[in-house]
Amino acid sequence: MTMKSQGSQAENRKAQMEKQNKEITETLRHIKNKILVMSGKGGVGKSSVAAYLSVALAKKGFRVGLMDVDLHGPSIPRILGLKGRLGFGGNDKKMLPINYLPNMEVISIETLMGENKDAATIWRGPLKIGAIRQFISDIDWMELDYLVIDSPPGTGDEPLTVAQTIPDAKALIVTTPQEVSLADVRKSINFCRQVKMDILGLVENMSGLKCPYCGKLIEVFKTQGGEVTAQKEGLRLLAKLPLELEVVKEGDAGDISLLDNQALLITQEFNKMVAEIMKLTDTKASSAGHGNKDLAGRKTGTG
Repeated sequence: MTMKSQGSQAENRKAQMEKQNKEITETLRHIKNKILVMSGKGGVGKSSVAAYLSVALAKKGFRVGLMDVDLHGPSIPRILGLKGRLGFGGNDKKMLPINYLPNMEVISIETLMGENKDAATIWRGPLKIGAIRQFISDIDWMELDYLVIDSPPGTGDEPLTVAQTIPDAKALIVTTPQEVSLADVRKSINFCRQVKMDILGLVENMSGLKCPYCGKLIEVFKTQGGEVTAQKEGLRLLAKLPLELEVVKEGDAGDISLLDNQALLITQEFNKMVAEIMKLTDTKASSAGHGNKDLAGRKTGTG
């Protein structure tokens, strides 16, 4: 390869990157609030919180996007019972995300995997970074009140890419009450502070199990660990969500109708958390009026 051809390739890559940066900036301009749901440790219910939060906000009239950047273990499509693949025909020939509700759109790597949903995604950092950026630049999102981003556990490529690509994203950190989870959550808190990402608050998930027979609270993973950590770190505790058998049953079935069951303690506590997030973000329903839009709320111009 000659020096001239190497230089030409470098110039092409630079031009492509500049074009993508402009597309990312334009897309983010039409999204009012960006919330990164993250955790220090896996298995704490982070994806369930991200999915339930998205649906709860959509049911309150907001336009919501849910972006699953857990590229190695995407859970969002299964939690939601999501079917189908990305569509085509958006503005500038971009792909269209999957509609879960009329005012809620979803993107996940699993929707691009074809028939074999158990295929492994074996990618190194650069590929993961590129995919996450394309989820923003190459997807024709409608104008959104909220973009909820489900990140894999830890402080690696995925949350770092979100922090660098979406500088005004705010973190919602999920933990369980026991110290083995809290130790890693403190790393997530320090990650946010290091990359200058605001933290909306902590969610203490699996905070006790109400016995179905006597009503007594069973401390399966202890309780109050998230609350104590929030106090020590000067953060809000947005919710203490109890263990609920219905979450397991409905999650496996791709059904999240428990959000409509006001008799469940987890539904009551979750709705309090959603109300607090709405208050913190100070957003009115269907307020994504950043430019021209059609009836579906999709961008039709750059105004």
